[in-house]
Amino acid sequence: MDTDNTNIVENKESHKKRNVLVVLLLLVLTGAVVGIYMYRIYNATHISTDDAFIDGSMHTVASKVAGTVREVYVSDNEPVKKGRPLVALDTVDYAVKERESQAAYEAEEARLMEAQLRVETAKRQLLELSERLKGAQATVNAHRAGLGQSERDIRRAEGLYHKEAISKERYEKTLTAHEVKSAEMESAIRQVSLGEKAIETQRALIRQTETSIDTQRLVIKQREAALSQARLNLTYTTVYAPVDGYINKKSVEVGNQIQVGQPLMAIVTLEDVWVTANFKETQLGKIKPGQSVIIKVDAYPQETFSGKVDSIMAGTGSVFSLFPPENATGHYVKVVQRIPVKILIDNKDSVKRHTLRVGMSVVPTVLVQ
Repeated sequence: MDTDNTNIVENKESHKKRNVLVVLLLLVLTGAVVGIYMYRIYNATHISTDDAFIDGSMHTVASKVAGTVREVYVSDNEPVKKGRPLVALDTVDYAVKERESQAAYEAEEARLMEAQLRVETAKRQLLELSERLKGAQATVNAHRAGLGQSERDIRRAEGLYHKEAISKERYEKTLTAHEVKSAEMESAIRQVSLGEKAIETQRALIRQTETSIDTQRLVIKQREAALSQARLNLTYTTVYAPVDGYINKKSVEVGNQIQVGQPLMAIVTLEDVWVTANFKETQLGKIKPGQSVIIKVDAYPQETFSGKVDSIMAGTGSVFSLFPPENATGHYVKVVQRIPVKILIDNKDSVKRHTLRVGMSVVPTVLVQ
């Protein structure tokens, strides 16, 4: 009896164990199915990548003029405000150029004033010549009237002389008087002709001088432009910060000879940063601008940032590289490409509390549904 009772007890315990194992197996299978289902749902609604980093604006600072560096006011990683002087060049050459341009401009202004005075003087002389011409024309009219009277006197004297009413001497005096009147008439006509030519010459001189004034004004504009450029170049000898930010990649020292456009340093703006995420091309089917993004920054594991998809690049990163791939060479190997996606960060307060440096690694997760 004891043996039978023992067997019964053992059978019951063995049955219980089997039931527990079955339940555990069912729970494990259920958990696995639910886990796989949830994993698939999560992957269908959350798309993430670890190929992402903090990106921002990097402003390259260069000089607009060439010269020798006289002073450098900043050092690497130093914060600067917009408008702060960064580098000063030697100003001697540019100051001399400004004075030369100023002198050339003033000389051309003096030439213009001289030409304007010549025009005014020529116009006054033209007015005098016009008055003289009027007087000469009046003289011609007077001589013409006198010549007509002289001709009538000759005809009367000739008739009287033939009738022997006057002497030959008187008749000859009448002829002489007529010749004098004719000579005076010719002289007056020549004076009128000379006056008209003088007036025409004076008018041509005025036109020529006025043309030279127009040309001189163009020269003055050129000199004025050169002077403005010289003044600008003098101001360009001091290089100012274009934006607020931090100095990076400083490559200029006192005494360096720099050229126009030569990079001197860079200013990185940390007030306005974003995330550049390189998603696989197979992940982009559901990503659209405007979708919400959860952002984890490796430097701040306890902090979660939020953002939105701003835009998707028009091509893969390899296409815009220095040496883009040539797939037509016959050695093509298919590789999953990555396409940069720009993600804007929403919570600016968190960004201010935790400085996000350009290049920091992040893991963005796009909520596609």
